[in-house]
Amino acid sequence: MRDFPLPAAEFYRELEEDNSREFWLANKHRYDTEVRGPLVEVVAALAEEFGEAKVFRPHKDVRFSKDKAPYKTHQGAYVAMAPACGFYVEVNAEEAFAGGGFYRAEPDALARFRAAIDDERSGRQCQGLVEGLEADGWLIVGDALRTAPRGFPRTHPRIGLLRHRSLTAMREVTATGVEAFAEQVREIWRGSAPLVDWLAARLDDRS
Repeated sequence: MRDFPLPAAEFYRELEEDNSREFWLANKHRYDTEVRGPLVEVVAALAEEFGEAKVFRPHKDVRFSKDKAPYKTHQGAYVAMAPACGFYVEVNAEEAFAGGGFYRAEPDALARFRAAIDDERSGRQCQGLVEGLEADGWLIVGDALRTAPRGFPRTHPRIGLLRHRSLTAMREVTATGVEAFAEQVREIWRGSAPLVDWLAARLDDRS
């Protein structure tokens, strides 16, 4: 679509107002043509360089959630480079953004991540990557402990990174039109690739 993701954002603004099966059935054609369809085209354009993406389904799993609204109010796609680690792009009611990192780690993977952060050589390398991205205007986000993880002092020189249980670097996607959107996502994913590669090498026990 020439003006993607603007119609997708409008669809999600309306879905936030009426997250019902009735609204969904009446507007599913908009989801197919204005949201999912264009994003499928975007990730297909990037597949040769980054790999095949998973485009997430629109339905929420409400079995264990207090929020019983049946539909997600965003559309995401993800390319895995290691368990729970890779590249991501999302469109929602307010914005579109893309980036890379890890969103979860099993205990053994988290232990490897922290050991790598603790190591002077590899830890300084990761710190340099993160600080470089921040200096270039990237948003560094993730779930983090409020205190030091067990076994590490609060005075550790990289305590901020050690607290992380997930870590991602993100940038807003401002381009409109599938082709231009895909090219901006390509540049963002390329920019986050050194961090993703560093993380994937530590999180994947096959590395």
